[in-house]
Amino acid sequence: MFLIVAKYLIPKGYRGMAVFPFVILKYDFDKDNPVFVNHEKIHLRQQLELLFVPFYIFYLLEYTIRLIQYKNKDLAYRNISFEREAYTNEADLDYLKNRSFFRFLNYITLKQK
Repeated sequence: MFLIVAKYLIPKGYRGMAVFPFVILKYDFDKDNPVFVNHEKIHLRQQLELLFVPFYIFYLLEYTIRLIQYKNKDLAYRNISFEREAYTNEADLDYLKNRSFFRFLNYITLKQK
């Protein structure tokens, strides 16, 4: 994993994103935020499991479905299975040590969060 600070690459309203093998951050101080970095590391693991391109296809497809479902960009984003897994487990800094493969599948549901 490589941490890069490049604030102009991050979309407005977001602080970072994972693009294997990079974690791109908007702000330098987030490098020292273990919970935030762990959130992005969870995304790196998801990308690795799905061999990168399928991850992005699945991510965009699920975002589109959630956007139709909720008619709200933020709610759609928060309910993507990949994001639900990352937000739920970001504070557990040992999560990736014990995480089973394709764990994000446990977070696919049509319920609103």
